[in-house]
Amino acid sequence: MTTPLLETDNVTYTYQNSPAALAGVSVRIAAGSKTALVGPNGAGKSTLLLMLNGMLRPASGEVRFDGRPLAYDNRSLRDLRRRVGFVFQNPDVQIIAPTVEQDVAFGPVNLGLPPDAVRQAVRDALGYVGLRGYEKRPPHHLSGGEKKRVAIAGILAMEPAVLVFDEPTNTLDPASSEEVMELLDELASGGRTVLISTHDVELAYRWADSVILMERGSVLARGPPEEVFSDHGLLAAARLKPPALLDLYNELGLRGVIDRGVPPKSVLEFTDRIEREMHGHAPARDEPGKIYLCNADRTGGDELRVLVEQGVVEHVGAMGTRAKEFANRERILLDYTYGVIDKCILKALIGENSLIITTGGMVEHVHRRIGEYSAESGRALKATPVQGPVSPGPGRESVPE
Repeated sequence: MTTPLLETDNVTYTYQNSPAALAGVSVRIAAGSKTALVGPNGAGKSTLLLMLNGMLRPASGEVRFDGRPLAYDNRSLRDLRRRVGFVFQNPDVQIIAPTVEQDVAFGPVNLGLPPDAVRQAVRDALGYVGLRGYEKRPPHHLSGGEKKRVAIAGILAMEPAVLVFDEPTNTLDPASSEEVMELLDELASGGRTVLISTHDVELAYRWADSVILMERGSVLARGPPEEVFSDHGLLAAARLKPPALLDLYNELGLRGVIDRGVPPKSVLEFTDRIEREMHGHAPARDEPGKIYLCNADRTGGDELRVLVEQGVVEHVGAMGTRAKEFANRERILLDYTYGVIDKCILKALIGENSLIITTGGMVEHVHRRIGEYSAESGRALKATPVQGPVSPGPGRESVPE
């Protein structure tokens, strides 16, 4: 069995004059995974997360990183916190400097990096979260979503292997929440291990590939979200309700409307399942629509405007902060700002063309997601990179050279 990157072995912890916050918790976090600790307030989620980078020390039991027990001397903890970055629920707790630049530089400076390396680390981290140009701004003038991104940038500047988020969308509006979760997806696509705590089962169901369900300091269950959240008894014990999509799927299955199988994790998968039940197979189209893919780091706005203005694409979506800033800067109106890949696949299935704008590691993520869907569904879809003039689909005017 592969050694987990992070592991707790029967850890316990009790705050003064309180019941046990953790009562013998053992968890394993695989490298490269997207894991959600899920449970109501008081379940022990935050306490467990604080154990993982040494901010709390268990009363008993052991925490291991990369197979080695944590040491709690100052030097060992400094090294651990460089490799396991922690983003607090409230960014105001984490942001301490008078300007964004100084705050993001705090970690690299304390690691002893030379000035040039600190400046580069700050530039790269702010670019990753879409906050270049904010360097001199006072953090207290920023919105909640912007503060959260400053806190994330401060951790990214130290280049951790693991990112731990305590309630990453707490207090954020829906649009900011989607942007933060999309950023977490991008970080995971770049090879980092990402661990979050949340009481939001809808968020955990669609985002995580592994769920740890907690209640009153204990682990009730662990496994794929579709399995854990299908157990209504466990959810009742944790004082949670199932995700709406999964609940609807299970109810339709109980009534014999659809066959039970692997539960869908998205509207796209659910739509496919229902179409198969109605038609006996995935309904064939004369020709699916195209999905164009633009890497905003390598493409100018002129090529994309041609696609939109000439009617080659009917729908445009942007994934990631940098991509959305690019679209805003180039005055390209967006139809989709979250759930972009699945929404564009759904449009392709009814013969409509769409464009996905993204950057960095998310480009490969788009290719992979569309490829996986095509293999699973038997429908021939692919992402077509935008690299100059684009040939339109049938019945559409050509894009001029």
